[in-house]
Amino acid sequence: MPAKLSTARHETLDESRAPQLGTRGDLARLALGALGVVYGDIGTSPLYAMKECFGPAHHLKATPENVLGVLSLVFWALMLVVVVKYLSLVMRADNRGEGGILALVALVLPRSATSGNLNKRTVVILMAGLFGAALLYGDGMITPAISVLSAIEGLEVATTRLTPFVVPMTVVVLIGVFLIQRRGTARIGAIFGPTMLVWFFAIGAMGVPWILKHPSVLWAISPLYAARFLIHGGMHTFLLLGSVVLCITGAEALYADMGHFGRRPIRVAWYAFVMPALLLNYFGQGALLLEAGPAAQANPFFAMAPSFVLYPLVVLATMATVIASQALISGAFSLTQQAVHLGYWPRVKIVHTSGSQAGQIYIPEINNALMVACVALVLGFKNSSSLAAAYGIAVTGTMSITTVLLYSVAVQKWGWGRVQAAALCLPLLVIDLVFLSANAPKIAEGGWFPLAIGAVVFSIMTTWRRGRAILAAYMQEATLPISLFMEDMGVHPPHRVSGTAVFMTPQRDGIPPVLLHHLKHNKVLHQQVVLLSVSTEDVPIVPAADRVEVVDLGHGFFHVTAHYGFMQNPNVLKTLRRCVPKGLVVDPDTTSFYLGRDALLTTGKGDLSRWRKVLFAFLSRNARTATDFFGLPPNRVVELGAQVEL
Repeated sequence: MPAKLSTARHETLDESRAPQLGTRGDLARLALGALGVVYGDIGTSPLYAMKECFGPAHHLKATPENVLGVLSLVFWALMLVVVVKYLSLVMRADNRGEGGILALVALVLPRSATSGNLNKRTVVILMAGLFGAALLYGDGMITPAISVLSAIEGLEVATTRLTPFVVPMTVVVLIGVFLIQRRGTARIGAIFGPTMLVWFFAIGAMGVPWILKHPSVLWAISPLYAARFLIHGGMHTFLLLGSVVLCITGAEALYADMGHFGRRPIRVAWYAFVMPALLLNYFGQGALLLEAGPAAQANPFFAMAPSFVLYPLVVLATMATVIASQALISGAFSLTQQAVHLGYWPRVKIVHTSGSQAGQIYIPEINNALMVACVALVLGFKNSSSLAAAYGIAVTGTMSITTVLLYSVAVQKWGWGRVQAAALCLPLLVIDLVFLSANAPKIAEGGWFPLAIGAVVFSIMTTWRRGRAILAAYMQEATLPISLFMEDMGVHPPHRVSGTAVFMTPQRDGIPPVLLHHLKHNKVLHQQVVLLSVSTEDVPIVPAADRVEVVDLGHGFFHVTAHYGFMQNPNVLKTLRRCVPKGLVVDPDTTSFYLGRDALLTTGKGDLSRWRKVLFAFLSRNARTATDFFGLPPNRVVELGAQVEL
């Protein structure tokens, strides 16, 4: 069943999201923008990654062997996961320039994902992709909380008298972040890149003096130190990988935000700014631990800074974590938009906050849910170390699923042999699963939270999809073939009145039940009747030239099919205007729009379980109305109801 898509509020939106690289200036501009959006999360990981590795939970002393071992693990995690997996391989698997796990699912299953004929392999891949997407919501809730809380905890390094104010200040900052979302990122986005540029310069500069004091930390570049550390430490050091993984949280954003900036600017930003700054800071923290030992283990990031820059550094860190939070929040908006368009999420209000950039959207329902969850996490866990116990399980789960989908892309899209694809993807999957296994003990310490959120979101996605499929089957049964209807129109023509009637229908091969009900009860049809279907394709963007199909059915009937990508927001009135060159002229002032409204009964004998029926009925009642969702003029909409037993 084609997904019903939301309506753009501005017709001036740029329908092509692909970045343009005409000059070096364009490359520099996009690379700077990527610093503020793509690398916010991974760029603020130094605030808490090394701190957790040497935190009380692991009882790890800052000996040279331990410091070099942890640094080697951090270095190779960044190289293997970020550089090899995401920058070199995963970003090649773009769906017409767009990235993200749902775009990857649409790329792997272009037809099966939208058809009812699903084999076992298709179902497994589809369910895995949906669960990976669901886990990202849990990640999106924890990241703002732990990032902002870690930054403001820097005040405790200056004086313990400020400790009671850390949590309240964090809550205030987080609420402020979510309240400004309705204004959009366009107004404040211009400072994101420059601010993060200052941040990366600052954290890199912080590490240089300490590395010069203890250049021996650079030996950690050798993988031998990581191997020795893991072998000699046994299970204890294996579980430490659950904290090491904090240095690569945010790697999924490189792929998810590819459509906004493109591969090359993201790669340039990484190699020119992000990677050098991160490595200098991590190795600087290691050098500090070699010198100061236990005295610096409580918060090695802020302990590196001279006392006179501590408060400005806290302010800069807070700004950087706000930007990192913004990236995750915007990612949740984009993920929800894709899910709605692909038919896996109920209709929600999608507000465009920019008249020129289609990617800048605001979804009030998602924003409010994230705000409540983030504030609850801060109040419940109270410090970043406790939150770190809940962090990582969702990220590593999504990373593992991405690797599995990458194998399917390599075989189906790149034409690789199964052995060749397995030889590449299997080692990456082993790394992902090792990190995932190391995070397993966190489930009892708080890791259950992102998993619970993922399970809830996954249930909503699959229930909504299945429920819509049942409704589609019901409507298909109630649909009359066009050929039979048109024959009857010629033999028994009804009374016709002036104007145009537009009947929204997901079916392309029949007369929708809402039209039949209208004709049965009102005994009249408009002079011009348009059957309008909106089809979501398995590509992010459908070119304007391929957007609309018009078929003249005779007797004043037309069938219009509007094709949109899953990253586009169609506008019904604009769609009708596109029909003029194809011979269909519609006057909005004399047009009525007919929609069907189904009253769902959970007493049916369908194969959907009872709790899913109740959930689907609840979601349907609380979804945005079709009138609001499609941006139709409310005073020209007619709704006809029907009862459906699930």
